[in-house]
Amino acid sequence: MEKQTAIIIPARYGSSRLEGKPLLKACEKPIIQWVWEKGGKCKGIDRVIVATDDERIYNVCKGFGAEVEMTSTEHKSGSDRIAEVVSRHPEIAYIINLQGDEPLIEEDNIELVRKGVVEDDSADISTLVREITDEDEINNPNLVKCVFDINGYAMYFSRSKIPYERNVNQGGWKFYGHLGIYGYKKEALFKMTRIEQTPCEMAESLEQLRALQNGMKIKVSVVKNIPVGIDTIEDFEKFKAMVEK
Repeated sequence: MEKQTAIIIPARYGSSRLEGKPLLKACEKPIIQWVWEKGGKCKGIDRVIVATDDERIYNVCKGFGAEVEMTSTEHKSGSDRIAEVVSRHPEIAYIINLQGDEPLIEEDNIELVRKGVVEDDSADISTLVREITDEDEINNPNLVKCVFDINGYAMYFSRSKIPYERNVNQGGWKFYGHLGIYGYKKEALFKMTRIEQTPCEMAESLEQLRALQNGMKIKVSVVKNIPVGIDTIEDFEKFKAMVEK
């Protein structure tokens, strides 16, 4: 059977900070179309699918030619929504979970995530981090930190500052912030969405800790740029101004 690599973009209409975000338009194109087109430019990707539970998003995506599938309204996370789509496609072996609110993510970053899960037999999941030096970012619980081993596999993710510097400047520590894009082997995605939440996951409210506590390996790649997500109307206005130039 063919082993396809698919980018799947989970898209919801509801958002606590920006209702209807996927359908906001810049240069006559909705955000979800900007993301879909970016995914289609990436190397080694066989298809790009939008996964939604909203008919408005479904109809707009159909209108600009996207492959789009309706999913249950009961899903608690984007991973669950993606798993439903993959369960209908036995030909899909590798999945990139691309957030629908990051139209500025670079194609090279997506390629790193793809390589991390397709080319590394030991990796169940792959993701990205960036070095952070600003003390406010290091201590900000909304920016998730990551430590990884010498082979590039995640050891832990936390909202806290990790590692703790007991001996300041003795370890030559660097701090890394997590970027919310994931690649999965299909079996890993199914396992992640079927097993129970773990204590660390519930304590930190970080889904990736469920994988680590169940012995799964997460390959980490370091990038230099910072993809800017659209979470607020101010974020959207900045993006709109940028593309309209």
